[in-house]
Amino acid sequence: MKITIKTMALGALIISFTSCASQKNQSSNNEQPRMSQQGGGGQQGGRQQGPPSYDQLLSEMDANKDGMLAKDEVSGPLANDFSKIDTNEDGFLSESEIKNAPRPQRGGGPR
Repeated sequence: MKITIKTMALGALIISFTSCASQKNQSSNNEQPRMSQQGGGGQQGGRQQGPPSYDQLLSEMDANKDGMLAKDEVSGPLANDFSKIDTNEDGFLSESEIKNAPRPQRGGGPR
């Protein structure tokens, strides 16, 4: 009888620890930043959470690794709106120009 009680108590402890460890793993997985496939901000359910940081853009697009983003290095909305974003017209996108860039239009406009 004592062995049965000890076995049941041990089983309850194991279940309790397993449950706590599982919850801890889930919460720490939710806190990790996620990168989009195109190198943007966090992604959840296939939707980008925010714009990528300048450092992320440099690491993904700065082909010659000179620390600057030229028109021939960027793609997507940055390439489409390069002249609007490059406010000092030096041919490169600075961190401040990226931060102050107009947000790209989504959804294709009115139908």
